[in-house]
Amino acid sequence: MSTTVSQLDKVKTGPWNGGKSPWNLEYGKIMMWFFLVGDAFTFSAFLVYYGAQRFSHPTWPDPDKIFQSIPGIAEHGQPLVFVGLMTFILIMSSVTMVLAVEAGHRNQKNEVVKWMLWTILGGICFVGCQAIEWTHLHHMGFWFGKNPATGLEGDAIKTALLPYFTHDISYTSALQFANLFFTITGFHGFNVTVGIILNIIVLCMTLNNTFENRGSYLMIEKVGLYWHFVDLVWVFVFTFFYLI
Repeated sequence: MSTTVSQLDKVKTGPWNGGKSPWNLEYGKIMMWFFLVGDAFTFSAFLVYYGAQRFSHPTWPDPDKIFQSIPGIAEHGQPLVFVGLMTFILIMSSVTMVLAVEAGHRNQKNEVVKWMLWTILGGICFVGCQAIEWTHLHHMGFWFGKNPATGLEGDAIKTALLPYFTHDISYTSALQFANLFFTITGFHGFNVTVGIILNIIVLCMTLNNTFENRGSYLMIEKVGLYWHFVDLVWVFVFTFFYLI
């Protein structure tokens, strides 16, 4: 009986292609993709529900009026400048992650450390900016189950909500906006925080020569997939909440 192993049954041994033909993928990366697909369904459900609420109401808070401040610098007149800065920081952290993965392909430990540090710094800055934005909105009167008119009656409701609407005013729309904004951006912020923790763990492993001893930096590529995912999700969150 022949014991020859076919090409399809040969296990890949290279650190960057791994797995088993015809997949041509390392199994850890496949599991990461499965997780990301599940997380994508969760974010999709949130955003679809937000879209349904947004377009089922005849009026909705105007993002240009809500997000027109730069906390600590300008209280109004700067629509979307602060969140634009947040978005730029997160996108740049995705670029530095790409550079870290590329350095890992070349087994350049020092470059991996440098770009991972920049990625972690970008993530921390983004989460910090998001915390500042949340705090500012809370001071404006928006929170879970609350809007600036909560507890008011009669004409006081219209006066409190007038600065945030372009056309007709709706207490229910403002309440829904607040609930969905803090829920969805909070869930995204949680994912970014998890990504920062994973990046710190990978950085420590790099400094301890774990990947050099293994002969590959494949773990950085896996974590990089997750980091790119949270960056991509933010593009959709940004579009839904700040632009539409």
